[in-house]
Amino acid sequence: QVQLVESGGGLVQPGGSLRLSCAVSGSIFSIYRTNWYRQAPGKQRELVAAITSGSSTNYADSVKGRFTISRDNAKNTVYLQMTSLKPEDTAVYYCNALISTGLGLDDNRDYWGQGTQVTVSS
Repeated sequence: QVQLVESGGGLVQPGGSLRLSCAVSGSIFSIYRTNWYRQAPGKQRELVAAITSGSSTNYADSVKGRFTISRDNAKNTVYLQMTSLKPEDTAVYYCNALISTGLGLDDNRDYWGQGTQVTVSS
């Protein structure tokens, strides 16, 4: 069973930093793409950052220059380093990954973590 578990959220003051982690475990053949999404109160879930198996990255305009996505292949863990945090960054952050288990010809699918709360407030 493939499982994604986020951690690292918490309460920080504006201008502070947090590093979120997404640990992927289970029977995995390949992780093709990993994303970070967030959902703020009253808003739709949005894509924040993405990283491919080749380490190509993409960011939402609202976080460019402040957030960095990276991956430790040996640990099957993806990180989101967040700096210069703003109150509008407050949201539940979710990791999502396109993963192949290697158990079938068409076994690629999306998996989601449970989310971790990030609150930016003074």
